[in-house]
Formats: sequence, structure tokens, C-alpha cells
Amino acid sequence: MSKQPDILCIGAVLWDIIGRATAHMRVGSDVPGRITRLPGGVAMNIAMALKAYGMSPAILTAIGQDDEGAELIRACTRLGIDAGHVYRSEDLPTDRYMAVEGGNGLIAAVADAHSLEAAGDKILRPLSAALKGWDGLVALDGNLTVALLEQIAHAPEFEQTDLRVAPASPGKAERLIPYLSHPKATIYVNLEEANLLLHRTIDNSAEAASALTDHGLYRAVVTDGPNPATVATKAGVITLTPPEVLVTRVTGAGDTFMAAHIASEAQGADGQAALKRALDAAATYISGESYQ
Repeated sequence: MSKQPDILCIGAVLWDIIGRATAHMRVGSDVPGRITRLPGGVAMNIAMALKAYGMSPAILTAIGQDDEGAELIRACTRLGIDAGHVYRSEDLPTDRYMAVEGGNGLIAAVADAHSLEAAGDKILRPLSAALKGWDGLVALDGNLTVALLEQIAHAPEFEQTDLRVAPASPGKAERLIPYLSHPKATIYVNLEEANLLLHRTIDNSAEAASALTDHGLYRAVVTDGPNPATVATKAGVITLTPPEVLVTRVTGAGDTFMAAHIASEAQGADGQAALKRALDAAATYISGESYQ
């Protein structure tokens, strides 16, 4: 693509294989439903949502040179996402994510991002070549290895970058601890992930977000399902309650929320308007409607 991107999405770009059923499920359930395969991964989900909001994202990731990888690159092109800086591995397969969702939410998921992890800092090579001197927005996926996340957190070229960081899952939340001291990092977490970062238990987003900024974080964005969500800086907090909706899907909702918040601010919205738009976008997505 010839157009200069206005945000880099760094992290997992893979195939999402999602099984969805309307029935409530538990371990061992065997029910009818639908199985889909779509481009996914945290970085890809954010990039797709950002594109829908009028931004021009580019992805930095690892994608194999296998058939699945070639198909995924073609999908990126069709979606208008710049995949021209992707690291294409000859010996690593394209990553995949598999999840099962019931009427009662996510039942189980397995993320196979081993190729992204094996590629390491090779995915950052464009920052010393085609994208050298990048000082714009960066959406960072916590699926990266601990070593690479620490490298980015302390690298001089990222020091003044507007970093927007997502943990990918509660199990990877503590990987983001190095960003608590980054001068311009915004971390997007749910309440469970915030508590893991804080090594304590807090029962609401406002206190958790404030505690994260007390620990040195530049800005915290903490969600709590249907309960109030909060954006906190050392200057204060903004808390809003999301709309009530019927939940029909959950995979990708956090990425949609994050993308809507980033796009709103990039387009000049103030703090309260940006948070409201993000909550509305996530609610629309969860209800199964289009967020575009």
C-alpha cells in the first residue's frame, strides 16, 4: 500500500477459528452451533476496527509463507490493512487461535502464537528501515514474548511513542509490568488483569485504574464487563457505565473497545466522549451488530 499508515499494530495476526452456540455450555457440552474462520489476533482485530473507524493501520507481525499465510496476507489487502512490513518466515507456520463460545460466554480457548514468539524482534525490522523514525501511534499486543515486550518498553525509539498496550489475556497481564514506568504508555485492561498487575484485589474499575497510575503508569483504561469502566491519569479519572445489551459474542470485544477509543482520540474527541464511544462500540459488537 502506498498510503502512509497513521498507526502501527504490533503483535498477533492469525486465523481465528471460533465455534459459537446459543445454548449455555459447560465442560463436556456437545451442542449444535456455527464454526467460522476469520482473520484475527489482537493486532489484527485492532487494525480491522481502526480501519472501520477511518484510520490507516499497518501491521508488524510474523506470518508464514505457507498457504494459510498467503491467504491471510490477501485478506489483509482486501480489508485495506497495510501488510507490506510483515515478517514472512520460511520455516514457521501461520499462527491460529481456537475458541468455543456458548450463550453464557467464552467456554475455552487455545492460542497458538508460537511463530510470533519464535520470530521475536525480527518483526520490528521495518522500524530501522522503511518505518525508521516512527513517532506516531502504536497499538501493542501482549502476545509478544516477555523479552520483546521488555525490549520495547525500554527502547529509545519507543520512548516518546504514544503506546497503547493490550494484555491479550489475563494469563499474560503481568508481562506488561515494564510499561508501568513508560513515559507515554496507556494500558487497556479488564478488572481481573488490573488486579494481576497490582498484585491485589480491587472490586471496581475506578480504584483499580487510579492504583495503576499511583504505581507510575501514564494512563490506565480499566473495564469491568457490564459495570462502570474508567480512564485514569494522575490528573483525575473518568468513569462511565456501558450500555446494557444481550451478549451474543465476546471474542474480540476488548480489541474493538480499544480501537474505538484510540480512533476517537485521534479524531479529536475529549476523554469522556472517547470513553463513551468505546463503550458503545464494544456493546454493539457484543450484541452481534456491526460496529462500523
